[in-house]
Amino acid sequence: MLLSLAQWLQTLSPEFGFFRVFQYLTFRAVMAALTALLIGLLAGPYVIRRLTELKIGQPVRGYGMETHLAKSGTPTMGGVLILLSIAVSTLLWFDLSNRFVWIVLLVTLGFGAIGWVDDWRKVVNKDPEGMRSREKYFWQSLIGLVAALYLVFSISESSNLRVLELFITWVRSGFDVNLPPKAGLLLPFIKEVSYPLGVFGFVIMTYLVIVGASNAVNLTDGLDGLAIMPVVMVGSALGVFAYVTGSAVYSKYLFFPHIPGSGELMIFCAAMAGAGLAFLWFNAHPAQVFMGDVGALALGGALGTIAVIVRQEIVLAIMGGIFVVEALSVMLQVTYFKYTKRKYGEGRRILKMAPLHHHFEKSGWKETQVVVRFWIITMLLCLIGLSTLKLR
Repeated sequence: MLLSLAQWLQTLSPEFGFFRVFQYLTFRAVMAALTALLIGLLAGPYVIRRLTELKIGQPVRGYGMETHLAKSGTPTMGGVLILLSIAVSTLLWFDLSNRFVWIVLLVTLGFGAIGWVDDWRKVVNKDPEGMRSREKYFWQSLIGLVAALYLVFSISESSNLRVLELFITWVRSGFDVNLPPKAGLLLPFIKEVSYPLGVFGFVIMTYLVIVGASNAVNLTDGLDGLAIMPVVMVGSALGVFAYVTGSAVYSKYLFFPHIPGSGELMIFCAAMAGAGLAFLWFNAHPAQVFMGDVGALALGGALGTIAVIVRQEIVLAIMGGIFVVEALSVMLQVTYFKYTKRKYGEGRRILKMAPLHHHFEKSGWKETQVVVRFWIITMLLCLIGLSTLKLR
């Protein structure tokens, strides 16, 4: 929005030439981060106060950690603050004609809406489980598949009209259209190697990345500040990849696919980082507010969508290793419990409690120890992920 305003002012008079600074992506990214940070810090107390007045308190599962019972009643749905900060800041600073930012925004807000309904049911119905798994998964799948079908053709085309034409051509040809190499699965640490996926392969992979990332972040969000800081770090790292793939010069030099328009995602990533840091101000232990599903599902979906656009799905799994391990811990725990119950008549567990962060709490780690150590691991993994920019 401000970019369009600056360009219009420059056409009126040479005196407004200093507005050319708005054309620089790095400047707008920094301003987007600052804007989201300020919005979050200023609106935070009001949002927390309103959530408290509305009695939107977090119910704690009866089978959860005993030490968490004291958190019952803490305002939840704080993810609304994050989404508000991201949306306002992004709309102010990005190029409104950029299709990639719009699709990421829509996916983020769509998953946020699912989380909002889930959290609302938890609060109004006093049901810690909220939205049932099948219903939640259906809506996640719908958004994920729509996004995947759009991205499969938009990666190689620069206009929505061409995307529509390619989609129609794909349908008329009996679902047989070849995708360019940059739409393949890129292998990190290997120069100019991508695995061709085809349209169906790309759609399935994109769907799994978006929905999987959304649920993985949601499962990680169980301790004060545990999920938001890794989101900030991983999102910031993805912003660097967006800048590289969006630049014809840097992408050629670093042997990355050039995806015109993807650089604008750096604005969204910066806004997400600023909003996340502002939320951490209130979410640090002891938390004044919880993110809730409205924030966790949305942020995970955003990370997955950005990773697909910049063709870094495997790198996302590396940098977001904490999210991956947390999700796997739940899957393994549930699978093993059901298997042993069917075989031995009594369910057995691999971990003391899932997700993984609760296992460490049960093992004697303090909540703050788990959180900070997971942050350190994520920082290390993000550095490894960023090293793939050059180590190829």
